[in-house]
Amino acid sequence: MAVGPGNIVALAPIAGVRIGVANAGIKQVTRPDVVLFEISASASVAGVFTKNAFCAAPVHVAKEHLQGFNEVNAARYLLVNTGNANAGTGEQGMLDAKLCCQALADKLGSSAQCVLPFSTGVIGELLPTAKITSVLDDVIRSLQMDNWRAAAAGILTTDTRIKGHSVSFELAGKSVLITGISKGSGMIRPNMATMLGFVATDADISPSVLQKLLTDATDQSFNRITVDGDTSTNDACILIASGASGVSITENTEAYVVFKQQLNALMLEIALQIVRDGEGATKLVKIVCEHAATVAEALEVAYTVAHSPLVKTALFASDANWGRILAAVGRSGLENLDVDRLKIYLDDICIVENGGRATSYTEEAGAKVMAQDEILIRIVLNRGEVSEAVWTTDLSHDYISINADYRS
Repeated sequence: MAVGPGNIVALAPIAGVRIGVANAGIKQVTRPDVVLFEISASASVAGVFTKNAFCAAPVHVAKEHLQGFNEVNAARYLLVNTGNANAGTGEQGMLDAKLCCQALADKLGSSAQCVLPFSTGVIGELLPTAKITSVLDDVIRSLQMDNWRAAAAGILTTDTRIKGHSVSFELAGKSVLITGISKGSGMIRPNMATMLGFVATDADISPSVLQKLLTDATDQSFNRITVDGDTSTNDACILIASGASGVSITENTEAYVVFKQQLNALMLEIALQIVRDGEGATKLVKIVCEHAATVAEALEVAYTVAHSPLVKTALFASDANWGRILAAVGRSGLENLDVDRLKIYLDDICIVENGGRATSYTEEAGAKVMAQDEILIRIVLNRGEVSEAVWTTDLSHDYISINADYRS
């Protein structure tokens, strides 16, 4: 189950990035389950990773390799597997992640330090390294620029459809491309990134500027979505700048502002594709907290509503039980909240004002909004000038079934 048709634009190849795919049979699926990104030697690479204390072995290794780069030793390969998270696997998990990096490096005449590993799937099971290494020749042979769609399919787990987006725009009279893909459907409250995301551009951007752009874009996209409030052990998002277009992006320039706007919009589009494909989702819900005193309190209120099982099940049932939204706002923990000043809306219909039900509200009007596939909940605190939004889903029977049967 998912919200909307799920069609995505054609994913444009990025010069300086080639992608290969193969099926290792890690979990019995017919689509590829091993994906390899080959990155040009002159490219810059930035990354953000999960803040889960039990972060997976590949997260540890990828961060270590990314932070250890120097002018000679740069990120050249991203090796991704699905079907197994290699999380909660202790020291053996670290050895297994490094083994896969070394096996790939040996075949390519490179250093294991140049390989960043990524895994997603079941937690607590040892990585089937033999299956992965057995298809490395196949995945290398399949390397080509125009393989983004195959890669988008190869990184899926419980997802029902691929996720990706491309944009093209002009800077200094030259065309610049950005293409990105992601996977994610459940265990989604990223807390730094999505489950797995890979974005590339042909712009020329230094590593430090690229990292800043990725962090800012992540905070406005993948860090604004939630399906179930669970942060994965394996979350990672990588941004590559190949420089092939010859367009240089530096801070405090008009080009930087335009590029940032395009990157943020692309990553938000992919993030919303994740929410639309949330496990068991039948509705896409945007929750906006307006006129808050700080960003932190705006997000706290919005996420409290987004994570409420009572609100989410009412959304699934198309039940205009507005009291559940009011109760969630009330328990969000804001100090000195003046309930008589705040207002709550379903789309443009006021449901709460002056501390209770709005006099203009009717059950029929509320039910009509709740029956929509896409719903806007606005919470107006009237205690500041800050506005923030998060996106979530309803909670359906299918979410329970998908996760109860996940290891079956």
